[in-house]
Amino acid sequence: MTDSDWSEQLKGNLIVSCQALEDEPLHSSFIMGRMAVAAMQGGASGIRANSIEDIKEIKKLIELPVIGIIKRDYEDSDVFITATMKEIDELMTVKPEIIALDATSSLRPNGEKLDDFYHNIRKKYPNVSLMADCSTFEEMKKADALGFDFIGTTLVGYTKQSAGNKIETEDFSLIRQAVEQLNRPIIAEGNINTPEKVKRVLELGVYSVVVGSAITRPQLITETFVAATK
Repeated sequence: MTDSDWSEQLKGNLIVSCQALEDEPLHSSFIMGRMAVAAMQGGASGIRANSIEDIKEIKKLIELPVIGIIKRDYEDSDVFITATMKEIDELMTVKPEIIALDATSSLRPNGEKLDDFYHNIRKKYPNVSLMADCSTFEEMKKADALGFDFIGTTLVGYTKQSAGNKIETEDFSLIRQAVEQLNRPIIAEGNINTPEKVKRVLELGVYSVVVGSAITRPQLITETFVAATK
């Protein structure tokens, strides 16, 4: 699949995040592979996946473009999504169409600055497509200026600097601001948990939208139904 093929495939469509961490009941490359097949059969145009094992399994089963990440905790940093070159190197062994990484203002491992990390990736892998996982508009603005290929709202509400923020506040005002003021394509992600929200953010002009927990994390889906019984 060429770059133009997969980029057109994602435009205006749904990406399903198929992830399960070690402490979650569906943690298994086999299960995530089948989850990705189910997402494809349901009409998804792309997959977001964590770990080389899961990505390898998914790519073996389907031909949809993949946004690849590696989640790894570091003692000296709050950044855990594709935090260092080690994760980039690992991901390049399975060649996802896009690599997403934390592009927030949070302190990076070993005190590395985002600017330096970005330029080091571009120097080593000049042809890789990069997605910036951001939590504030200022972070998105910086990622846009650096030259990320895609800018995501992935971490809104999940960082210290965005604590308490919600992506849907004031009719997705943050997404509207990003679409109107930034040059790079915007990928809506994070708490886009209903078909109505998906429809709305696409109407606002985002490039594509990622849905995860509402589709692929049955323990959380169950909780919403159980809450209705209380």
